[in-house]
Amino acid sequence: MNELLIPRTPSAHDNPLLIKQLLSRLAAQHGTREIVYAGEKRFTYDEFYQRILSLASALKQIGIRPGDTVAVMDWDSHRYLECFFAVPIIGAVLHTINIRLAPEQVLYTVNHAKDTAILVHDEFLPLLETLKNKTPTVKKWIRLTDIGNDIDPTWDDMIDSEYEEMLSTADREFKPEDFDENIRATTFYTTGTTGNPKGVYFSQRQIVLHTLGVSVGLTSAAEQGRLHVDDVYMPITPMFHVHAWGLPYVATMLGLKQIYPGRYEPEKLLSLIESEGVTFSHCVPTILHMLLSNALAEKVDLSRWKVIIGGSAMPPALAKRARDLGIDVFGGYGMSETCPVLTLAQINLGDIAGDQKEDLSLRCKAGRPIPLVDLKVVDAELNEMPRDGEATGEIVVRAPWLTQGYLDDPERSEELWQGGYLHTGDIGHIDSAGYLKVTDRLKDVIKSGGEWISSLELEDIALSCEGISEAAAIGVPHEKWGERPLLLVVATQSGQGLTSIRAGFENLAMEGVLSEWAIPDIKSIDAIPKTSVGKIDKKKLREMYGNLA
Repeated sequence: MNELLIPRTPSAHDNPLLIKQLLSRLAAQHGTREIVYAGEKRFTYDEFYQRILSLASALKQIGIRPGDTVAVMDWDSHRYLECFFAVPIIGAVLHTINIRLAPEQVLYTVNHAKDTAILVHDEFLPLLETLKNKTPTVKKWIRLTDIGNDIDPTWDDMIDSEYEEMLSTADREFKPEDFDENIRATTFYTTGTTGNPKGVYFSQRQIVLHTLGVSVGLTSAAEQGRLHVDDVYMPITPMFHVHAWGLPYVATMLGLKQIYPGRYEPEKLLSLIESEGVTFSHCVPTILHMLLSNALAEKVDLSRWKVIIGGSAMPPALAKRARDLGIDVFGGYGMSETCPVLTLAQINLGDIAGDQKEDLSLRCKAGRPIPLVDLKVVDAELNEMPRDGEATGEIVVRAPWLTQGYLDDPERSEELWQGGYLHTGDIGHIDSAGYLKVTDRLKDVIKSGGEWISSLELEDIALSCEGISEAAAIGVPHEKWGERPLLLVVATQSGQGLTSIRAGFENLAMEGVLSEWAIPDIKSIDAIPKTSVGKIDKKKLREMYGNLA
């Protein structure tokens, strides 16, 4: 169909969708807005833009070329945000290293990504002993520090340059160039239940389109969950994890005041919310639970705070606790492979007419697709299931910003994209209003005696019981039934006994809310293990408790 392409005059500019374009309005419209690091360092957008150009120039001066990969190991900081832009601006690839991985996994990702340079915070310098002589592609090590120039002599010979010194000597007149919008801009690694971490990657075009799609989804809301230019943004999702869900790109493009907290500590996060007037954040349920369990949560005014909860389903009990404190909390859905945002659980407050139960129910769902997302629930043959709020199947998706595969892993890439749709590995249903509810992971759903039992449903019921702090349901092998559900709970000091929790499940079964067959065995434990991004680690739980049948 080339004959149908629009005609172009020779002097017309193609204007490729490049990450640098997300910065186009800053100087003219938001130059005096602030970016704050840990409540201590402050930069205007004018200064931030100049620092991006200086970093881009400095990286070129040390030999970084288009297609090279630059890795970052840092806490959430202004430096990380600068790397989000400066590295792709020169056509290089940003590798956001998951600092919570085991050393051998970090080494694997560095070598698999073929990193050319690594920017490393002081706190991670000990990892250099693990990495330094085992990373043949790494040519430059750049120090990130919050404490000045002093450094342990042990590391002095291993570092090639220091971040701020590098910026100070860079060409301040650097001019970003245009190039193909489809080149790779970012890479990071997601861990699965088996094998090495998988490399997920996105192009410059995809990140720009994701930024635009999320921006429209958030800013078009009439009231609840609406993002606007006067919001104050602070991520509570690590910047190494799917670009902090892509929200730093959104906040920068819109010119919001931004707060980067450094290392996550409950008291510090809550204090920053109060002192900097934070109004918009996002995190996984375990992080919100950690914050609301801190004594300072009762003393800080959280009534202006809007929070997207993703990574896993938000338990209704946690949502109610947040709403009682005035927090505008609501669900979102996506995964590492989807850049990540696909849906948002924003609601029209007029539709619920003050019904608190319906309000909580909708906020705890995954929500409705944002613009440009084609999402559906299908059976094993990719036939779409009815949108009746009951028919359950796998969630599959198409959107302009989905990873096109796993880096150098064709077999798993084809498995991910079987039938031309990206397979999320989640199961759920969609109601007549278009709201998606995720009911389980395919690998976590419990099949007992031929019946499917939702682990998320069991966890929600447990968390509604007084005195239960955390809960996780897994399937454990059973000789007769294949699997049986095991519920692991962490009780508060005043928590209920297991007998009373079981009685709660039995009452729900008598009322017809829960199948009697789904009543789990229950075990109290001291702590529930989490993954590197704060999700419940069910793989580890199955290893620890899978022999209790």
